Amino acid sequence: MGMESLSSPHPSSAQGCPPVDDPQASLLTHCLCPVLPGLPAEESLLDSSPITMGSPEGRFHFAIDRGGTFTDVFAQCPGGHVRVLKLLSEDPANYVDAPTEGIRRILEQEGGMLLPRDRPLDTSRIAGIRMGTTVATNALLERRGERVALLVTRGFRDLLHVGTQAREDLFDLAVPMPEMLYEEVLEVDERVVLYRGEPGAGTPVKGRTGDLLEVQQPVDLGGLRGKLEGLLSRGIRSLAVVLMHSYTWAQHEQQVGALARELGFTHVSLSSEAMPMVRIVPRGHTACADAYLTPTIQRYVQGFRRGFQGQLKDVQVLFMRSDGGLAPVDSFSGSRAVLSGPAGGVVGYSATTYRVEGGHPVIGFDMGGTSTDVSRYAGEFEHVFEASTAGVTLQAPQLDINTVAAGGGSRLFFSSPLQRSGLFVVGPESAGAHPGPACYRKGGPVTVTDANLVLGRLLPASFPRIFGPGEDQPLSLEASRKALETVATEVNSFLTNGPCPASPLSLEEVAMGFVRVANEAMCRPIRALTQARGHDPSAHVLACFGGAGGQHACAIARALGMDTVHIHRHSGLLSALGLALADVVHEAQEPCSLPYAPETFVQLDQRLSRLEEQCVDALRAQGFPRAQISTESFLHLRYQGTDCALMVSAHQHPATACSPRAGDFGAGFVERYMREFGFTIPERPVVVDDVRVRGTGHSGLRLEFVPKAQSGPPRVDKMTRCYFEGGYQETPVYLLGELGDGHKLQGPCLIIDSNSTILVEPGCQAEVTETGDIRISVGAEVPSTVGAQLDPIHLSIFSHRFMSIAEQMGRILQRTAISTNIKERLDFSCALFGPDGGLVSNAPHIPVHLGAMQETVQFQIQHLGADLHPGDVLLSNHPSAGGSHLPDLTVITPVFWPGQTRPVFYVASRGHHADIGGITPGSMPPHSTTLQQEGAVFLSFRLVQAGVFQEEAVTEALRAPGKIPGCSGTRNLHDNLSDLRAQVAANQKGIQLVGELIGQYGLDVVQAYMGHIQANAELAVRDMLRAFGTSRQARGLPLEVSAEDHMDDGSPIRLRVQINLSQGSAVFDFSGTGPEVFGNLNAPRAITLSALIYCLRCLVGCDIPLNQGCLAPVRVVIPKGSILDPSPEAAVVGGNVLTSQRVVDVILGAFGACAASQRPLAPARAA
Repeated sequence: MGMESLSSPHPSSAQGCPPVDDPQASLLTHCLCPVLPGLPAEESLLDSSPITMGSPEGRFHFAIDRGGTFTDVFAQCPGGHVRVLKLLSEDPANYVDAPTEGIRRILEQEGGMLLPRDRPLDTSRIAGIRMGTTVATNALLERRGERVALLVTRGFRDLLHVGTQAREDLFDLAVPMPEMLYEEVLEVDERVVLYRGEPGAGTPVKGRTGDLLEVQQPVDLGGLRGKLEGLLSRGIRSLAVVLMHSYTWAQHEQQVGALARELGFTHVSLSSEAMPMVRIVPRGHTACADAYLTPTIQRYVQGFRRGFQGQLKDVQVLFMRSDGGLAPVDSFSGSRAVLSGPAGGVVGYSATTYRVEGGHPVIGFDMGGTSTDVSRYAGEFEHVFEASTAGVTLQAPQLDINTVAAGGGSRLFFSSPLQRSGLFVVGPESAGAHPGPACYRKGGPVTVTDANLVLGRLLPASFPRIFGPGEDQPLSLEASRKALETVATEVNSFLTNGPCPASPLSLEEVAMGFVRVANEAMCRPIRALTQARGHDPSAHVLACFGGAGGQHACAIARALGMDTVHIHRHSGLLSALGLALADVVHEAQEPCSLPYAPETFVQLDQRLSRLEEQCVDALRAQGFPRAQISTESFLHLRYQGTDCALMVSAHQHPATACSPRAGDFGAGFVERYMREFGFTIPERPVVVDDVRVRGTGHSGLRLEFVPKAQSGPPRVDKMTRCYFEGGYQETPVYLLGELGDGHKLQGPCLIIDSNSTILVEPGCQAEVTETGDIRISVGAEVPSTVGAQLDPIHLSIFSHRFMSIAEQMGRILQRTAISTNIKERLDFSCALFGPDGGLVSNAPHIPVHLGAMQETVQFQIQHLGADLHPGDVLLSNHPSAGGSHLPDLTVITPVFWPGQTRPVFYVASRGHHADIGGITPGSMPPHSTTLQQEGAVFLSFRLVQAGVFQEEAVTEALRAPGKIPGCSGTRNLHDNLSDLRAQVAANQKGIQLVGELIGQYGLDVVQAYMGHIQANAELAVRDMLRAFGTSRQARGLPLEVSAEDHMDDGSPIRLRVQINLSQGSAVFDFSGTGPEVFGNLNAPRAITLSALIYCLRCLVGCDIPLNQGCLAPVRVVIPKGSILDPSPEAAVVGGNVLTSQRVVDVILGAFGACAASQRPLAPARAA
């Protein structure tokens, strides 16, 4: 249950209306009085385009947001006044369908007559219905879609099952197999390939992109017919058709689709229609999702229509799509519906906050019960064209909405039940709708909601008595305090008995700590949406909506440096309001493979004109006159040889003489590339991947509000006590409905609305705007007084900040690199290191890099000593210097600080380059016997010196392998240089972000918490080792465990682990491991350390920072000259990818966690 459940209005009765025969109506609706409480009657939706989209006299317009827990209805009633209503999305004891019930209630009360639920509603007074729904999302999450069969080109039946091999949780030993949406697979005998002009090739044909293709085998429709009939006999009625190269040659899919429909399949999704873009795996998943979800949506729509006379034949029914545009019900498909619900909120604040805040860019902050959605709007909707939901990758236009598992119902943990070892942890587990937070009186766990209640930021008297087993009791502050006291006991036990004894915390201090950690967790996706893309978060306005966001908005804004929070007066129903204000959209897109050059501009112009015509015709067919239709043209552009394409709008730049259509796409592409990545590649031609036009039919609706006149100061409804950083403060409480234009409220104060509670923190000032909204001016954050001594609250906050820095470095590197290994395979890692070179924090990238990178940094510190200077950036890949294998180039940047003579910290990024020379292309030779044969070697190379990129010197080094007989220098120097620059840029981002952290807290505090974070990881590993040893001891088993495995050539890898129970430490002894081999399966010592730190992190079994501290409790013995610590000139390229896996198997096998990568039966710590 989201925070909306904590905002339901008090029961009230209708004035002049018959009683409503629904007990929920008095609890969960706002429409039981003629005008919304606190909403003046002067509010109305004014229609500036009455021809097609207006509200005819005496008719209703409904905008409905059907969420997972609640359904919100925003109704424009005859005469122009507004009603809003909130009711449960599922209440089978009282009604079948929530949106229908919401419409019935409003019609009933506006008309002053009872409308029986068992009769279809009269539609004569309904002009239109707009709806956003989570039906598709819930069906995907709960796997309750249609039975689907996948039809795929022969030879590729397992393509989608194999997928990208990405794991959701890098450290989960129980890796779940991907759950496919399709039930059966049929292989289609057909084959289309790119035409290469080889001898014997057939006559080429031209695809939609302009590429030449060869149809090697036409579709065998005769053979396919019988297979399809078999599917029908087994009850499958929905198909997903995914054929190779169908994005450019759709004819084969179209033939298959026609046959399937002829045979009686009720739904057929063709990947060439669902999303005609290159890359068959996401295109295939999109087609499967469409086939899986669309029939479910259609059934819901049919059921909804049955609740109305004539099945809404004469009513305009529109559904919100994931891209933020409305679409007719007949074209509302599953692959475009997954973000239908959240999209309404983005449209809502874009149409309200952005306009009234003078065009300042806005961050949307939608905090609900289980999660928080963040998004950005700066005059145009920001779309992504590939995103994952519920484990399914969808290739379709979607609003760029990032979600973090922190909401009002997120559970709070300290050290139990998973031995989190001194960290305040918020989520991702949620209390859910039942039992809900502890304050719901149903035995639920302690949550963020309970923490806010304990702090006085929620007032039980403001909520209806709908809690407890009988749903007739108020919120329970006592239950919240009792549940939080259990956690506080764990906190204080750690503080008084832990490694750094400290004074215990009060219950309020513990609650405040959890709220601060939750705030930091919610800041992370906002930083990713802004800083990681070249935007300054402090230049944005924070638009807060959702039931829970008002309690956290001021703190979030302060943490991000924002000075304004805007809370719409309908913030609790902003998604429904967004639906009322949204426009109808029709998109047309087709693939392309033309260069972006003057000689292709005419062809591009013709394509854009054709797509624009399609969009205009589709919108005219829906009743829009041409004057109400606008179009926007896009080209999907990328540098040739790269995979990072950007969708660039023609409206971003004024027209030039040489540009197709209305704008200079090239200038827009270069500007955006520079902003996001920090560099451009002017010597590379630009390629057009896709041509797209977005047509918009403007509804012309706008919301106007005339607030009631206020003759005096704002009236305080009551006084309460709220807890802040300095302790309790007397806090006035205001009712939003009694506030008028110009009223100013000094924080601290609470503003109570019928849908949410707004907290104005000390140092902030709230003002009621002329539109009736709340604008909060956020005062500057009080300079931090955090000390260097360990504090578990700040430990958790710094853990989030350090992790966020590594994550943003990784995003920069992935997006700026040229190599497919980095961009697509994600074979890279970024990390932050302390002044001694010890790993502090890293994003969960490549396990084999995690422990090795700190060896590289520490080698450079020892090797160069004082010979490190500001402006230096180092390059290394040698196995003796902490390298994994030669293609993994590590770029290290030491960071100096004013007044310090040595680096105060280091940042580093390691990426796998596609080629660095050697005896074979790709620098991964299968039969290398010496290190020289594997490519260019860098022991300690100054890539940047005094701020100057040493291109000439690094070029010479990359070409040096060509001097060795049988070897070549790098085969793609330009890509190497580009990727090295990308790694330098990623490091620079890390330096910038740590610099901001130091500016906020001070160098001594940041360095102290680097050490505390490492100590925390050490403590977690010691806890795990003690638990493992205690378990064995209790069963009479020795404290020494061992395991052995062999490489394919028979070389043994032997391990003995001796547990020291009292210290929580262990010795990992690899004595007896086989000697170095005359091949490339040798693994550098750093690889073994990486395998060990990865296994220890997995064995801990909970979310702790992975850093140098994990290795502090262990001593590692590796015999010199063995396969795990070979000589400096030994070949190692295979050891990084093969031997490392065997080392992991041996370590996990010794602990009884799992064997040979098999799924574990029980957590290792219980072994």
